[in-house]
Amino acid sequence: MNTDRDWERPVRRLEQLLRLRSFPVALRLLERREELGEIPYIRRPSGKVTLCQLITQVRTFDWTVGADRDDFISPICPSVIGLAHLPEFVRDGTFRSIVWTRTRQDGKKYEEAIPRIPPGRYEAVALAPLVYNPFDPHMILIYANPAQMILIINALQFEDYEVMRFFCVGETSCADALARCHLDGKPSLTIPCYGERRYGHTQDDELVMALPPSDLERVLRGLEALYRRGVRYPISHAGAVLDPTDAFPPSYKGLSHLELIRGKDNRLLIGLTGGIASGKSTVAKMLEEMGAPVIDFDVLSRAVVEPERPAWKEIVGYFGEGILLEDRTLDRKRLSQIVFRDPEKRKKLEAIIHPRVNEEFIRLLEEHTRRDPNAIILGVVPLLFEVNLQPLFHKVLLVYVPPEVQIQRLMERDGISREMAERILQAQWPIDEKRPYADFVIDNTGPLEETRRQVEKLWENILDLQRRRMEEREKSGCR
Repeated sequence: MNTDRDWERPVRRLEQLLRLRSFPVALRLLERREELGEIPYIRRPSGKVTLCQLITQVRTFDWTVGADRDDFISPICPSVIGLAHLPEFVRDGTFRSIVWTRTRQDGKKYEEAIPRIPPGRYEAVALAPLVYNPFDPHMILIYANPAQMILIINALQFEDYEVMRFFCVGETSCADALARCHLDGKPSLTIPCYGERRYGHTQDDELVMALPPSDLERVLRGLEALYRRGVRYPISHAGAVLDPTDAFPPSYKGLSHLELIRGKDNRLLIGLTGGIASGKSTVAKMLEEMGAPVIDFDVLSRAVVEPERPAWKEIVGYFGEGILLEDRTLDRKRLSQIVFRDPEKRKKLEAIIHPRVNEEFIRLLEEHTRRDPNAIILGVVPLLFEVNLQPLFHKVLLVYVPPEVQIQRLMERDGISREMAERILQAQWPIDEKRPYADFVIDNTGPLEETRRQVEKLWENILDLQRRRMEEREKSGCR
């Protein structure tokens, strides 16, 4: 009965990304009740149970449980998952109208609206924590709060987007998760009903989603992609009554901010980026030799945190003096180790440094354009896409090397382990995801001479682009 699939890795990552309160549940329907005996460590009910009680035992007690139709207190629960037929007094609305509807006719409509797996094929059900690889599940149940659930929905929609439609029949809403998922083969979210909260101890803030097993990897890919874009759980609050301008990326700050950067002269701003250890500095140096002034955001980030400057004081106040060297400068290696292991600390560090770097960038930009209003200026921004700065530049240049080359170069350059190098890469967008957003790409995988040939050709194209821009501005009457 054990599965060959390794569910532990995706489950542990899901728990890490969403901080789930309880275990994701594997549910499998069995065609013969005797199959329950083939499942290791399975517990059978000692008395009558409800389906929601079994689910709770799994997701909160860490148990593997199983039941056949005779273990349930009434046919209502097993009928949802195809283990039992409904008796006539339930189908005609009599049962439902005792509490949940005003008339028996309403009760009948209610029963007819509840999705159920057709009876006849299955005789038992098994449930277990998915992380233990118990068996190949027919579906996976996840209990989470609304904030966690919307991120799961966002993750499912990240690839092959479609509108998600969910249902809630009311009482017996477990059918909207379990039966709909099984019948439609799609993720199904619902609001747990009164019975599930009373007997299954579902908490006030919990929703439930049933997923086809094949969709779990899609959820994880979506969550990872959103995480790299800054969409994470718990969701940080920008402040309901405060001006949120500083919490938004620069591209949201309006035309006035873009005009300040791009200017109204003939400047051409090229944003150079790439993954860590891809060779950004090498390419930037070549372009500088060809005539492009360079503003390196890494250099700016070092300048704004020099001892006793405002950003330095904030960083030391938050992280403590343990991140200082003997000369009172920041121990950048130690600080990197801290923030790349803790996303919240990395966000805090970025919130301190980025505004000051932006101020320095604007100051240097104005100096260059005062000297030459037609300058082609290169902004070297390692995290250009991660912090959404691409709208500030007229064109974006990506220095590309394959991820494995990044890892090897990073290990050699910084003397770090492969695990640490991979962790650092995970904090950035994968370089292959950046490539489609770039206007120009330099492949820095090969010898230095090959890189230089590409850069020389690129510089010719940039000069041609600048000439055409200036001609167009002159024709339109711009000065």
